[in-house]
Amino acid sequence: MEQVHLKYGTSAVDFEVDGAKSVKYLYENKMRVIEDIKAEFLHCVTDGVIGTKPLKELIAPTDPVTIVISDMTRFWMRQDVICELLVKYLHDEMGVGYDQIAVVVALGTHRKNTAEDRRKLASEFVYDHVASVTDHDCDASDLVYIGTTSFGTRVSVNPLAVGRKVICIGGTVHHLMAGYGGGRKSIVPGIASRETIRMNHERALDPEKPMTDVRVGSGLVENNPINLDMREAGAMVHVTFGINIVVDTSSRHSGLFCGEFDKAWQASCSYVQKGYGLPIDYQADVVIASCGGFPKDLNFYQSTKTLFNASRAVKEGGTLIMLAECPEGSGSKDFFDWIKPFSKGCLDEALRASFTIGGYIFYVACESIRRSKTLLLSSMEPELVRDMGVRSFKDMKDLLAEVDFNGKDVYVIPYGGSVLPQTKEAYLPRGRGKWRREVMNIPLLIVIL
Repeated sequence: MEQVHLKYGTSAVDFEVDGAKSVKYLYENKMRVIEDIKAEFLHCVTDGVIGTKPLKELIAPTDPVTIVISDMTRFWMRQDVICELLVKYLHDEMGVGYDQIAVVVALGTHRKNTAEDRRKLASEFVYDHVASVTDHDCDASDLVYIGTTSFGTRVSVNPLAVGRKVICIGGTVHHLMAGYGGGRKSIVPGIASRETIRMNHERALDPEKPMTDVRVGSGLVENNPINLDMREAGAMVHVTFGINIVVDTSSRHSGLFCGEFDKAWQASCSYVQKGYGLPIDYQADVVIASCGGFPKDLNFYQSTKTLFNASRAVKEGGTLIMLAECPEGSGSKDFFDWIKPFSKGCLDEALRASFTIGGYIFYVACESIRRSKTLLLSSMEPELVRDMGVRSFKDMKDLLAEVDFNGKDVYVIPYGGSVLPQTKEAYLPRGRGKWRREVMNIPLLIVIL
């Protein structure tokens, strides 16, 4: 009998796994913890810069500066700490006036922040000292067109990213569409127009078959059309300096990769794959995955990261148990709207006709769910996910009554949103070779349960 303790929202859930043949925990590989973040920051913007000159040599005291930071869904990386260190360094060491510094929260198409959210994201010190801390608006009338990529994406961005020295602070993780988060994602989708975001993201679908494009997926960058398009778009902004944060599963800073926008980001991707890319010997009969608690299970939209990762570890036809409290429900306004075309058997056709990010995440979630019996512990009403093929429970005892552990191989993933299980045949260093799409290489079949 195995006692299991997993995070769930702001609390935790304890339960027993009885009768299993084996119970194995899948954690990230051991990662360093930065003990002195101020000293690390100073090193990374001076002697430790990647691919460019130290920050002091890139920005003059008279330059207007825009700092791009991420929104509340990525607060786990504690960018507020880095943002405060950066603003103090710009002012105290480089002579940049506080009134010359603007902070933009890269919302993409996410919900707007409250003033208190922005204060938390940038830090109280920054919020109280700089000229402004504002949310990006992807539908604003003053967005600036800066060019068209070779893929045909028209790139329009926040006006505060044009004609100013731009510094991007982002968190690097594996990403379902872009291969890896961080870096150029601060620009697209971060501070881009809704049209730009749509044109970039709709390349996630296979151009001919009713399925996701096999070149698109977590850890894929070399031939990934979304990543390549993002990098072209990001280069158009001429970002002066990039700061990429990597944290461990306890949100402790583990790596800072600073310098030339693209090169520093690529270095952070290699570090993420080394830490969170996890080779596994086999796929298990039962996988139990927690998102890692708040804020990673704030809503179902964010929690799907755990669904996508955990799906890689379960056998086809096995059982996937996911813990995601989701106090904000879906988290994406149009996410559950796609149940209607899904139920009618025309999801692929509908998404291609009117592509949205929420629709695509819904699409891939359906691809993942059909591989296994999917059980969810959540505060959401069970009816919300029933038509997707998910059985949702509000009590863990009721959920476990539906699971047979006898003689089964079980994986427990305490931080499912971070750890990326990969069979040894599929595991590859970042940016090398091809990856076998074990989970999503079958056309989308519409199954109503």
